[in-house]
Amino acid sequence: MLIIPAENAVNWKRPPWVTLGLIMACLLVFLFYQGGDDRKFEAALEDYLESDLLALEAPAYEDYLQREIQFEGSQQRVLELQEFQQLQENEEALWQAVTLLLDREFYQYLQQNRDLIWAPAQRNLWLERRSAIEEQWISRMSAYQLGLVPAELSLYTLITYQFLHGGWGHIIGNLLFLFLLGFTVEKALGPGRFLVAYLVCGALSGLVFTAFSMGSQVPLVGASGSISGLMGMYVAIYGLQRIRFFYFLGVYFNYFRAPAIAMLPVWLGKEIYDYWFAGATGIAYMAHAGGLAAGAGLVWLLGQSWLQVKDEFFEPEQEEQDEQFTKAYGQAMASLGRMEFDLARRQFEALRERYPERPVLLEHLYQLAKLRPDLDSYRMRAEEMMADAIARRQPEQMVDVWQEYLSKGEAYHPLAPEAHNRVLFASLKRHDFKAAEKAFERMRAKAEPDMVNEACRLLVAEFEKLQMEPKARHYRQLLQVHG
Repeated sequence: MLIIPAENAVNWKRPPWVTLGLIMACLLVFLFYQGGDDRKFEAALEDYLESDLLALEAPAYEDYLQREIQFEGSQQRVLELQEFQQLQENEEALWQAVTLLLDREFYQYLQQNRDLIWAPAQRNLWLERRSAIEEQWISRMSAYQLGLVPAELSLYTLITYQFLHGGWGHIIGNLLFLFLLGFTVEKALGPGRFLVAYLVCGALSGLVFTAFSMGSQVPLVGASGSISGLMGMYVAIYGLQRIRFFYFLGVYFNYFRAPAIAMLPVWLGKEIYDYWFAGATGIAYMAHAGGLAAGAGLVWLLGQSWLQVKDEFFEPEQEEQDEQFTKAYGQAMASLGRMEFDLARRQFEALRERYPERPVLLEHLYQLAKLRPDLDSYRMRAEEMMADAIARRQPEQMVDVWQEYLSKGEAYHPLAPEAHNRVLFASLKRHDFKAAEKAFERMRAKAEPDMVNEACRLLVAEFEKLQMEPKARHYRQLLQVHG
C-alpha cells in the first residue's frame, strides 16, 4: 500500500528550482558518472572467469550459505542456496560468477576466513587474482567510490550516496517522489534552507542505516533516505491540520483527508516492520525510517528559528485567492443592491483587510462614506483616495476627489493643510492653475508659514514662466507678507 501527501499543486510561475536542480543532478550523475559501471562489471566478470576463481569460491559459497542457515535459520539463505545449486547443475558459470561477485558479505567472509578455507597455495592464488579484480574493477564502480559503505564510513559519502542510484527503476521512482514532495517543502522553507535540510536528512538517514548495518560491506545508494526526510518535514510542517493524501492499493486508488502528523507513525511503523519481517529485499528500510524521523525532528526542533516556515506558504494560491475574492465581492455587491449599506461597508472593509492591493475596494468604501458627508469617516476615506491616486500616479483623480470633498464634506470636517498642498503640487504639474490657486487659498488659512512661503515661490516661478506678471507680482507680495 502506498500513501503520499497531495495537498498542493505546483505553481509554475514560481518553479521549485532547487528541487528541479536536485533531480537534474541525480540524472546527470546516473547517466554520465554511473554509466561506466556496466562496462567495469563486465570486465570484472571476464577476468573472474578467466582466472578460474569460480572453482575456488563456489564450494566456499555453499559452505558459507549452510553456515548462515545453521546459525541464523534464515529462510532467505535457504532460497539462495537452492538457486545457486540450480545454477551449478545447469552449468551456468556466468550467473554463478555474477552471484559471487555481487555478494559483498560473502567476499568479506572470504577475507576473514581464507586461512581456514584454503591451503596456502590455493589461498595465495585466490588472494592474487581476486585482489586484482577488486582493485582494478570493483573498487572503481560508483557504489564503492561514492556510495555509503557502513564498514568504511566517511563524511563525504554521507552526501554523495544521495546522488547515486542502482538502476532505471530505482532512479525514476525516487525522482518522482522527490518532485511530488520537494516542491511543497521548498515552497515552505525557501530554496536555501530546503537544500540544506534535504542534505542533512540524507546524512542522518545514512547514519541510522550504518547503525543497523555495522561492519557491512554492502553500499547504500539512492535518494530515498533524503526523500523520506521530505515526507517527515512535509507532515511536521502541517502538524495537526487535515490535509489530503493519495493512496494506492493494488489496482485501486483514491484520496482521503487526515491530520498530517498522524501519518508519521504509520510510515515509521511500516518501515520498521518491513526491516524485521520483509526479508532480504535490497530495500534500506532503516534508512527510510531514519529519514522520516530526521525530517520531522528538524522541523520540530528548528521550526521556530532557522527552519521556520515562510508565512506566505499557508496562503492560498493566486487562483484560489481570486475565487475567494470573487465570491466575497459578489456578496458585498449584493448587499449594496439591497441598499444594506452598513452591511456592505463591513463586507468591503473585511475584503480590503485581506486584499489591500485592490483599489476597487477603497473606491466602494469611499462611495459609501460619501453618503454621510457629515461624518469624519468621509474625510478619512477622501484622504485615503487622494493618497492612493498619488501612489498610482493618477493626479487628476486626486484633484477630482479633492474638489468633490470641498463641495460635500469640507464644511463639516476640513482637510488638513498638507492635503491641499499635495493638490497644489499636482495641479501645477498638470498646469491646472485654477485648481492650484484654489488649493493655495485653502492651505494658506491653516498652514505653517514655511509651507505657505514654499507654495508662494512655486506659484511665482510658474507664473513668471508663463509671463503672467500680475499673478506673479501678487504671490511675490504674499511672500513678502508671510516672510
